[in-house]
Amino acid sequence: MTDTELETAPDAARTATIPVTGMTCTACSGRVQRALEHTAGVVDANVNLMTGAATVHYDPVALSVDNLVDAIRRTGYGAERPGAEPAPEVEADRRDADQARDAAVLQRKLITSVILGIATVALSMRADPMAADAGRWRWVLLALTLPVVGWAGRHFYERAWAALRHRAADMNTLVAVGTGSAFLFSVAATVGGEWLATRGITPHVYYEVVTWLIAFILLGNLLEARARTRAAGAIRALMGLRPSTARVVRVGVETEIPLAELRIGDEAVVRPGEKVPADGIVVHGSSSVDESMLTGEPMPVAKLAGSAVTGATLNRNGAFRFRVEHTGSDTVLARIVRLVQDAQGSRAPIQRFADRISAVFVPVVLVLALVTFLVWMLVGPEPRLLHALVSAVAVLVIACPCAMGLAVPTAVMVATGRGAELGILIKGGEALERTEKVRAVLLDKTGTITEGRPTVTDVVGDAGALALAAAVETLSEHPLADAIAAAAVERGFASSMALDFIVRPGRGVTGTVDGRAVAVGSRALLDELGIDAAALTQDAERLAALGRTVVYVGVDGAAVALLAVSDPVKPTSAEAVAALRELGVEVVMLTGDARAAAESVARTVGVDRVVAEVLPEGKLAEVRRLQQLGLVVAMVGDGLNDAPALAQADVGIAIGTGTDVAMESGAVTLMRGDLAGVAAAIRLARRTMHIIRQNLFWALVYNALGIPVAAGVLYPFFGLQLSPVIAGAAMALSSVSVVTNSLRLRRFA
Repeated sequence: MTDTELETAPDAARTATIPVTGMTCTACSGRVQRALEHTAGVVDANVNLMTGAATVHYDPVALSVDNLVDAIRRTGYGAERPGAEPAPEVEADRRDADQARDAAVLQRKLITSVILGIATVALSMRADPMAADAGRWRWVLLALTLPVVGWAGRHFYERAWAALRHRAADMNTLVAVGTGSAFLFSVAATVGGEWLATRGITPHVYYEVVTWLIAFILLGNLLEARARTRAAGAIRALMGLRPSTARVVRVGVETEIPLAELRIGDEAVVRPGEKVPADGIVVHGSSSVDESMLTGEPMPVAKLAGSAVTGATLNRNGAFRFRVEHTGSDTVLARIVRLVQDAQGSRAPIQRFADRISAVFVPVVLVLALVTFLVWMLVGPEPRLLHALVSAVAVLVIACPCAMGLAVPTAVMVATGRGAELGILIKGGEALERTEKVRAVLLDKTGTITEGRPTVTDVVGDAGALALAAAVETLSEHPLADAIAAAAVERGFASSMALDFIVRPGRGVTGTVDGRAVAVGSRALLDELGIDAAALTQDAERLAALGRTVVYVGVDGAAVALLAVSDPVKPTSAEAVAALRELGVEVVMLTGDARAAAESVARTVGVDRVVAEVLPEGKLAEVRRLQQLGLVVAMVGDGLNDAPALAQADVGIAIGTGTDVAMESGAVTLMRGDLAGVAAAIRLARRTMHIIRQNLFWALVYNALGIPVAAGVLYPFFGLQLSPVIAGAAMALSSVSVVTNSLRLRRFA
């Protein structure tokens, strides 16, 4: 993408996602983020250690993407100018290849370090100052250690130097200073052992400590890299749902082609047991399609000519042809993958806690290591220098803040990926954190609690009014409109064209049909238009008592008919409401329907409180009222008619049905069309935040206990001094434990 494209496209001009290389801990990502945030023209920046990317919102008038790349490079880390947004499968393949390459390099370095580490341990006794010919064996140990320091662990020193040049410190600084000081002292003892001995300094060498420290740190890095790969597995699982080829009909000939060659307008053939290769419309044939990967619904969905089909869904028992409407990055599956990628790259507000600690952690540890060294030099046992050096190195190594940096992003990555597999699309860490705190859930009725596929059950009054109502409702997008239009067709009424069509939100619609003024909607609509509907009141109350939605029809200023519409309750709604109540959540139903009909539905599903006969602004007011009471409120709706309430709610939850998912409507989107996902989303959020707090707690406790032990506080009482090798193993295990703890979210159900 060119500069011009980046700075003229409405969305891309304000947002850039830049790959960042060389980050190894939260101090690294924090330094890059602070540099971006202090760049003039940057509105907001988010640097994610797990995904290795910086997402920057900026003013294109004040700076360009190249300026952002330069700002990152000035911190000492690598960055490249982003090109055109790749297709999700291309991006996933690139990331997999990068991770596999990095893991292979780490594995080779680890194996080399372990082999040489075993050799240094085996020979270290021969280099003891009291041993005969110790000087020669020290040179052998130096030769064995050089490949470890110069190749296997070289990147630690290079990155530490880069940080130093930019007046910063990170995990690599601690590793480099710790292993480097032990290595340099050992080299000094090797080169000038006799000189040290004449000055009362025993020429001990610590080559085995250096090799095993680097080996353990590399082991931690390798295990961490593999755990990150597992954490990112949701995206690969989603991408793996697509078939690799498509069977198309071109010039009358059926041909199998790679999926990448599929084009919009192609006619594709899908046989029983095959996956649908792209999104499109059935043009011939019929079948049942398993859409559980998309909606979570186990029952196959019937597909006929004119039905929409979605890529990656599984065809069951029939064959059909469909016209390809969307391919590549425009498919529903690709949109889901992008949403998950964005969510996994986001930051939870709780991350700021870890960032504040990490910002000062490394400098504090360096000071503590120096203090440890000085204290043991002053009051430690002989040989003081060696005792002080070992303790200081142990402090530096055990305090590496990897676990702190991984505590939040790993849990967010795994949770959002698992949510996507369950049909719950959560837009990142902030949405997770807000969802955890939800204490009140407001439910729209039509299409949320009910099926959203209503039917006309009764026509009271002038039967011909149904035809006039249908002519107006044909232009409406309200769920009841389709029912009225379908009822007119079923009863054999000819269709007419309505003019002067007006939508009156929360009340109904009006229009002119064959020169007659028609109003279709609630009693409030007729009252607003000055139409007396008193004669229909008794019938309206009777129908409402049966749980049916009553629609008034006014023609030329007179109330002429009632249409009773029934919208069946979804089978899972009552169970979902019960699950929400078990979570301690207050459940409220909001609807514009008459109170009697609304209360009938509420009784069926177990909702105690109903706010009926409200306009969109009334739903908005109810959200605000609960928020003023101090409750964190979630609004559940279709993302369209409930847009004001969804926007005002602390958590907007959009109910989707697969291909028509309102992915941008709220913080959470439920791919399957029932309420069970609401309780599941809250449980997932609570479970995730619990694990995040566990991660942060144990990362802090680990350092709070480990640093004093490494510094030697137990030595005066128990004669216990922590070996730097053991400290390195503990540091590696702490990082792996945090990632492993986060991976438990993969079992969430």
